[in-house]
This record gives sequence, structure tokens and C-alpha cells, in this order.
Amino acid sequence: MSSANEMKLEFDSRSCNEGFARVAVAAFMTQMNPTLEEVADVKTALSEAVTNSIVHGYEGEVQKIIVECRIEGKELRVTVIDKGCGIEDVAQAMEPMFTTKPDAERSGMGFVFMEAFMDEVRVESVPGKGTCVFMRKKVGQPADEFNQ
Repeated sequence: MSSANEMKLEFDSRSCNEGFARVAVAAFMTQMNPTLEEVADVKTALSEAVTNSIVHGYEGEVQKIIVECRIEGKELRVTVIDKGCGIEDVAQAMEPMFTTKPDAERSGMGFVFMEAFMDEVRVESVPGKGTCVFMRKKVGQPADEFNQ
């Protein structure tokens, strides 16, 4: 029997659902006994990924966003999937300050924030098919570290 635990959410690409996704993932990860900072980090990274799907992936059209979470040991994996327009150049999109919507008050820092708050961020995208953002974070510290 595997000790892994998984969950999957599917919701409309409406900005009002971004908060729902944040709270759902935060609630799911509580079984890992995370610190408040770890929860805040994951919520921030998730918020950026979901917002990117809404704003850039679907460009205002309402479609579905899928968030998958997996806990295995002390590792949390979060995947945000959209079937939107995709990203032509992932490396360029991940550059700080790069945005396809400069006139829409977008800072181009979404991927930078994801990378800052998670241990690993990987993006796979196919133009015209959609984008998957894979994020990973180690959660919790061994009890020994608290007693030093």
C-alpha cells in the first residue's frame, strides 16, 4: 500500500476561483503539518500559476483549470493544467519582467514568484494545446532541527 495521497480539483477559469484553489490546496497540505510560511509559499505559487492560466492561457474565455496535488513523504507536488493557447517560448516566458500583456498591468513576475516559493518549477507547453506547470516543495523539518 502506497503512503502517497492525491487530490484533484477542476474549476472554471474565473478569477473568483483562484482563492478557492488556494484554500483547497492549503487544506490538503495540512496533513503534512506545514509551517505557516510553507503554507503561504505554496498558496502564493499556486495563485500565480492559476492566474497565469486565467489571464494568459484562456485570455478571458471561461474554460476549465485542473489542479492536481500529491503528497509523498515530506514532498508536495502541485500541477496546474490548462487547455488554453499554450506558450510559444517557455524560456522567454519564465524570464523576469517578461509579459505578453504589458498594457494590462501585468508585471511578468509570475514564474519568478513560483520559483522563489517552491523548490522546483517546471513548465511544459504546446502552442494551441495548453500548459502544465509542475511545482514541488519539501515540507516540514525533522524534529531534531527544532531542538538545537
